[in-house]
Amino acid sequence: MNNGEIVLRAAHVTKTYQEGKLRTEVLRDASFELRRGETMAIVGASGTGKSTLLHILGGLDTLSSGEVEVAGRALSKLSDRERGRERNRSLGFIYQFHHLLPEFTALENVCMPLLIGGVAIAEARKRASALLDRVGLSARLEHKPGELSGGERQRCAVARALVTRPACVLGDELTGNLDEDNAAQVYALMLELNREIGTSFVLVTHDHVLARRMDRVLELRAGELHEIAKKA
Repeated sequence: MNNGEIVLRAAHVTKTYQEGKLRTEVLRDASFELRRGETMAIVGASGTGKSTLLHILGGLDTLSSGEVEVAGRALSKLSDRERGRERNRSLGFIYQFHHLLPEFTALENVCMPLLIGGVAIAEARKRASALLDRVGLSARLEHKPGELSGGERQRCAVARALVTRPACVLGDELTGNLDEDNAAQVYALMLELNREIGTSFVLVTHDHVLARRMDRVLELRAGELHEIAKKA
């Protein structure tokens, strides 16, 4: 799947918080490149800045120095509007809490990124329905999040993240609220879709079983990223 195209690049990313005289460096010179179709896990102890890094990669938080490029575009050089458009086009997001809109059906939730991107409603419904069918929710299209199980809600969130066929999906402890069986099903589904669609994944996780299934594993220690060699 890897054709050499770099879809996400972090270059010397630093994040520092200043509170009065107290200066805390959360990220220090974090750098990596992710190519199309690659999967990467970011691991590390709680409070080391993994989620902060993920938010910076997605253009949801600012960095103190360095640069993040998404699909070849430097986020710092984009206006807020352009950054939002790039996020919608090139990135998908999956969180521990699904963040589905409770007043909308599964189908409407998955349609949302397409409609925001300017896709006609009929085409959006067609594409969203096909992907919901692919994740096993064809019988639940008109159900609202409150009518879905935890595993179904997270599969719907996976479909929403992938419906625009983004270059990269960023996931933050995306099965943290699921039991072991549902977590395994969501992970298997995600990896199948990675192979089929060619979307890259960057996943922050405490799950070392999942991390070992990724192509690459980076550990965040004392603000610095270290690539971990995987055992053969």
